[in-house]
This record gives sequence, C-alpha cells and structure tokens, in this order.
Amino acid sequence: MIKTKSLVHGIGNAAKTKIYYDLWSNEYDMTLNKWNYQAPKKSANLLLKKVKNKPRYILDLACGTGLFGSELKKLYKDSLIYGSDISKKSLKIAAQKNIYHFLVQQNFEKKYIFGRKFDLVSIIGAMTYCKNFDKLFSNIKFYLSTNGYVIFSHRIDLWKSQKFDDILAEYNNFFKICTVSKPYNYLPLNKDFQNKIKIRLVLLQKL
Repeated sequence: MIKTKSLVHGIGNAAKTKIYYDLWSNEYDMTLNKWNYQAPKKSANLLLKKVKNKPRYILDLACGTGLFGSELKKLYKDSLIYGSDISKKSLKIAAQKNIYHFLVQQNFEKKYIFGRKFDLVSIIGAMTYCKNFDKLFSNIKFYLSTNGYVIFSHRIDLWKSQKFDDILAEYNNFFKICTVSKPYNYLPLNKDFQNKIKIRLVLLQKL
C-alpha cells in the first residue's frame, strides 16, 4: 500500500488513484474492517427501508473489492449486479466473491455502454474522487431506468466546501431527493477520520 499524507486529502488524479488502489487491494478489506467502515451496511439498510420494489439490474460504480456488492447480494440475492472500478486488481478480488454478473475496469466519470438500463446505481465511498459532478450525474441519468434509484455516500466536510446542496439542486428536474441521512462516522477507527469526518447517505430517484 502506498503511503500518502492522509486519505483525508484524497490521493490525486485518476492515474495515481488507480495505482494506489491496485497496491492496496490485497489488504483493503482487512483494513476497512479494522477502521470499522460501516457505510456499506448502513446503505443497504437505507435501501431496505426506502426502496419497495426489488431492483432486477444493479450497477455498483467504484465497486472496489466488492464490499457494498456483498451487502447488495445479501439484500437482493436474485438481482444481476454489474460493477465498475478504476483498479484492475480490486476487480480481480471482487470477481472471486461471485457477486457480480459483469465487471469492467472504468473510471466512474467516463460513460460505459452496458447495453441496458439499471433499476439501481450505487456509489458508496467514492464521491471523494469525483472531479466533475456534471459528468457523473449525466452518466447516472443515462444508466438509470425511469423511476430507478441512485444511492451514494458523501463526506460532510466536502459537502460543505463544494456547496453540494446547490449541486443537487441543479439536477432537481431529473432526480427527486428521497433521503439525505443524518451524519454517520465514516472511518471511526482511522486516526485521521475518527469522529471528525462524517458522511451522509443520499437516495435519489430518477424522474
């Protein structure tokens, strides 16, 4: 695993991010468990409460080694889950878990033609790396079927600095806000995050 000053400050451009997560991939699940990373389970619980119809097709963007994919599979065992991630080595680990119907190496800001629409799109633990929200939300709109959902997590410190409420408001003609959660600890047992940096979970529905 490459050492950076702190994950709080991000990693850098897409090329550096890819290298970082390739090198971290073998220890990633163990490290996140050590840091008490709860976003996948909390996101799955939110879907269970708010989404009444089980999605048939799911797209897990920035799926990494499949931490959220594992929760999705528990929740929707008969759904077909597609995944994409920038890290090839993370995808190899995800593939070994027998969660995903299809996996592709792809930066989530770049559109990929999957050949179908999805009932649910997820981006859990990766919005920190988004450089262009216009591209990302345009892609999500393209991927989703009408009335489909997108769920994502986002750090509250970045939410404030990015004026993310205003960003969401720009897309209110395309997405209905279903839920913006209370703050949750992100990586509570990581010394740089602890209870200082929290996240919100957001559920939107395509109009």
